Amino acid sequence: MTAAKLEIPEAIVSALGDWVQRAAEEAGAGPREALARSESALDATRGELADVSAARDAAQAQAAARDEEIEQLMAELRNARSIATDALVGKAKDQLAIEGKDAQLADLRAQIERNVAAQAAASDARLAAEMELVGAVTARDNYAAEIKELRARLANRQG
Repeated sequence: MTAAKLEIPEAIVSALGDWVQRAAEEAGAGPREALARSESALDATRGELADVSAARDAAQAQAAARDEEIEQLMAELRNARSIATDALVGKAKDQLAIEGKDAQLADLRAQIERNVAAQAAASDARLAAEMELVGAVTARDNYAAEIKELRARLANRQG
């Protein structure tokens, strides 16, 4: 006895092919949507990273400018102290040579007190500038930590 050869009609084969293709497309729709969402999130994260990088660069530039300004102020302060000291010593010698000792000492004491007060004010200004620099450096470090965290999250999302 021979087995009868079973032939499937073309319409059924075509319908089955269409059904398989639709099932494959429907099965891939979810992953395609997830991929599109992931790409969108990645683009948004890249934009945030660019913004944070720009902010970090601006903070670093500002910190560098303040460093230069502080160094310049320190040099000017040293120069001013040297000039003031030389002027005070020279003036004191001249006055001691010319005027009476009591009046000269009282005047010299008043000048030194004014000089000390002026130096204290300059020192306070320098300290305030240094504190601003510390704040800028702290902000820069915070931005750097945020960037590192964003990069880690981006790497986790990509991986």
